[in-house]
Amino acid sequence: MERALAQRRLVGSIVPMVTPFTPDDEIDEAAFRRLVDWQIAEGSHGISVTGTTGEPSALSLEERKRMIDLCVDAVRGRVPTVVGTGTNNFRETLELTRHAERAGADAALVIVPYYNRPTQEGLYRHFRAIAESTSLPVIIYNIPGRTAVNLEVETLARLYSDCPNIVGVKEANTNLQQVSDEIAACPGINVYSGIEALCFPMLALGGAGHVSATANVAPREVARLYDLVVAGRWEEARALHYRLLPLNEALFLETNPGPVKTALGWLGRIHPALRLPLAPPGPATQARLRRAMEGLGLLSPEAAEAHLGGAETARP
Repeated sequence: MERALAQRRLVGSIVPMVTPFTPDDEIDEAAFRRLVDWQIAEGSHGISVTGTTGEPSALSLEERKRMIDLCVDAVRGRVPTVVGTGTNNFRETLELTRHAERAGADAALVIVPYYNRPTQEGLYRHFRAIAESTSLPVIIYNIPGRTAVNLEVETLARLYSDCPNIVGVKEANTNLQQVSDEIAACPGINVYSGIEALCFPMLALGGAGHVSATANVAPREVARLYDLVVAGRWEEARALHYRLLPLNEALFLETNPGPVKTALGWLGRIHPALRLPLAPPGPATQARLRRAMEGLGLLSPEAAEAHLGGAETARP
């Protein structure tokens, strides 16, 4: 797809979906399909799978391929599909990216390789080879807190210049100076916030949207944040940003997606099972999460009590 066209399509709130599991620890395909329908009905602008929130490191290669296929089939072209194909293994990343293209995904989200701690030259060669292996639009996923390596602005600018199908970067990076420098150095690039509290600030800098785990729980509100900015309703967007802040904070008191799955369990949308080494959030986190959800009108005290203990049943 031509770069500018892809960049116009791949905007807004692209929700990074959880991977729901059954009580028997299988992928819950029926629950996932229901989640997709709900997300689209609530206004999410795109669907993403097998990113950080989807527990990709707990999935086998075949399970990741199945989630890609399931995503494309469940969405049915109603919104763009952005599928996570990155690993810390170059050949596996190639395999998953090629599979995503065959499956009919709209874009590949490729994480900076974790654990390997590559140099900037290594990152350049890695992402260039991935981009050259596919005709899909590629979004680079920069999350230094998980990978221990930051993709520097100069490296991104080289890649953006040399690879016409690299269309954007998801920045789970608290350094807003880097975000500003990326937008300045890469004309037209789509920058997406991967940090919940920075969704609004990144839009103010010229970002293209956000890939926010909070959208799993509050899809309408997270999508509306983008819609308000596009409509030029900045004061309303700012007010919504602050209304979402307690939920954004509560969902990350413990490792994502533990609190997100707990919240979805309270909403009756999934069985909130996690795979080891992740574990359900503790009582203090659960209490704060319930207050945040109740404050936004997402959860009544009665509904929370009806599902109380649901997170604990996820323990292996």
